[in-house]
Formats: sequence, structure tokens, C-alpha cells
Amino acid sequence: MPRNAKGARLWLRPARRDKSGKITETAHWIIIDGGRQTSTGCGAIEREAAEKRLAEHIASKYQPERRERPLSETRTADVIAIYLDDVAPKQARPAAAGERAERLLRFFGTTTLNEITPATCRAYAAARAGQGRSNKGTGGGARRDLQDLTAAINHHRKQGLHREFVFVEKPERGNSRQRWLTRDEVARLFWVCWRAREVQDGKETGKRPLRHLCRFLLLGIYTGSRPGAVFNACWDRGPGRSWVDVERGVFHRHAEGARETNKRQPTVRLAPRLLAHLRRWRRLDEARGYVVTHEGQPIKTSVKTALGRACGVAGIEGAVTAYTLRHSCASWLVAKGLPTRMIADFLGTGEQMILDHYGHLAPGYQQEAARAIGRK
Repeated sequence: MPRNAKGARLWLRPARRDKSGKITETAHWIIIDGGRQTSTGCGAIEREAAEKRLAEHIASKYQPERRERPLSETRTADVIAIYLDDVAPKQARPAAAGERAERLLRFFGTTTLNEITPATCRAYAAARAGQGRSNKGTGGGARRDLQDLTAAINHHRKQGLHREFVFVEKPERGNSRQRWLTRDEVARLFWVCWRAREVQDGKETGKRPLRHLCRFLLLGIYTGSRPGAVFNACWDRGPGRSWVDVERGVFHRHAEGARETNKRQPTVRLAPRLLAHLRRWRRLDEARGYVVTHEGQPIKTSVKTALGRACGVAGIEGAVTAYTLRHSCASWLVAKGLPTRMIADFLGTGEQMILDHYGHLAPGYQQEAARAIGRK
């Protein structure tokens, strides 16, 4: 049975060197689509610009007709293409919208709007679950995709291109992750990442395949930043970058020039211990690029494989993901008894979220109520 095409996606082509080791071509982003490679003209540190090129590439593959038609004559592919043209480029992550659109098009691309029913939406969710995609494959990924389909259909109707209402059924929202790491677990994980050696033919080599996670772990756990901000952290400020200011001791998590979204990323003060590490790393880094790199290149999208391997070696059980570091940071701060408003500002989230997910870890959680229930 033939494998499903992956669709258009970004790939960071590594720098090319001659026999003497001199760089002849710097690393840059290219678009891979159906076996063809197209240069974005964007260097390694221009990820955001490359994502916009990808979104434009995906949108250009479809030329929708903009006129009012009944549902039975309105192609779903046209609806999605119009959404990609009008809305996706204005979003914080246009490339992610393009990837979701590719998945929707592979399933709904030959249908018309009158064929979108609760049954077909459930079939899409089942197909996504069968792909075995990380922790989102069981419903969360399909729900996010179908949210985009809903938005595309609503945008199409608001433009006066169809009149009828189309209902898109979505899987139920999954339970929020409660897994967080203890300080002992973080210490074990860090030392595994630092010491692990690659084994070839039963013998240890000098390669350290997990050492790049050390910086990711420290920056993530000490700042509670979302993984994307950690991956995008650079030593110097510039368009599309979040950056670490070691002189003033702050981490500017919101990428310069990026639009504001509901996921706030305010500037955060760096802990003294972390700042000492960061200043040392900056002195060690010859290339003034990204803070967290692997084999000299920035982390593309995920550390799932490496993190899973490290947790296995460290004997840490449970679903540990890159976001677990953010959960751990919040849990530790609540357990120390800090005001929830202060913690919310530090993490860039709402106070109610802190209360809902981490409030039970506070030292005085329900103590007064527990004492009161036993009084006469």
C-alpha cells in the first residue's frame, strides 16, 4: 500500500562545506513538496519569514473562484484556499495553518460543502487517530484541524460566497496534561543528557547525542517559556527572533516584529543561576546565532525523540513532553507559596489558569476549609 504524501513542508538544509571544512553555502530553509525542492531565500535564523513563504506556496497551488454558489457547487478546496489567501498570512504561525490545510485538503479536497456532515468529520478524526501522531493523534490534532475548517467555512460565508450554515463536528476536548517533574527528576534527566554517549558496534564513542537538551532543559524550566520561544531564542535581537539579553539579565520571549496572540510571551527576568550559565554559553559560542542548537543547527520543531530517549535512560515514567518543563516551572512556583498573580505574569498566562491547574499544590490549599469543617 503506497504511503501518504507528507505535503509541502519546510526543511533546513545544512550548511555545505568543502574538503577543508570551509563553509561554501550557509544553511537555509527550503520547501519540499512532492519531491521538488524550492528555496525560500531565508537563512537559518529567518524561520518566520520561511513559514510565510511556505504558506504562500501552499495557497498558490489553488486558484479558487470567488462567486456565490450553492453548497452543492462549492468545492471545499476553494473554501480552504480562500482562507489561506485572506486569513492565514495574518496569523502568528502561517506555516502551521498551511500544514493543517494540507491535511484537510487530502481528505476533503474532492468534496463540496454539502458533503461535510458529522459523519465525514468523524471519519476524518478517525483517520487522523490512525496516523499515530504523537499525543495529538487521538483527537486533539483532528479537533485543531477541524477548527480551521470551521473558520474557513465561516470566512467564506461572511464574504457572501455561500449563504447556508455548515456544521462541522469536532472531537471532544481532551483532558489537560497534569504531568510535571520533581527537582530530583530534572536533576537525573540533566545528568543523563550531559553524560550520554553514542554507542557504535557495542563501544562508546566521543559523540554526545543528548547534550543539546541541557540548554533546552535549563532555559525551559527556569523561565517556564513555551518550547517555541526556547527554540527561537538567539543571542542577539533581530526580526522574527526572541532573544536573550545577558547584559540586562532578561529573556525577550516575544519575537521582534511578530504579531500578538492570546498566548502572551512577556519579557521575563532570568534567575541568577540560569544567567550564569547563559553568560558562559555565550562566551563558548563562536557563532552568534541560536542559544539551543544540535550539531551546530537550530532545533527545527521538536525534541520529542531525544527527550523520550533521555527519559527512558533516566528511568522517568509518564508522558513527558517539551511542555512538561513549563508545567513543572508553574508547579514549583505555586508550591513555594508565591502569589498566583505573580506566577501568571512570569509565565505569560491568566491567573485563573494557574488556579485551575496548579492551585492544589499551594502550601495552604484548602487548609482553612479543612480546619473549619471540624469546628463546632
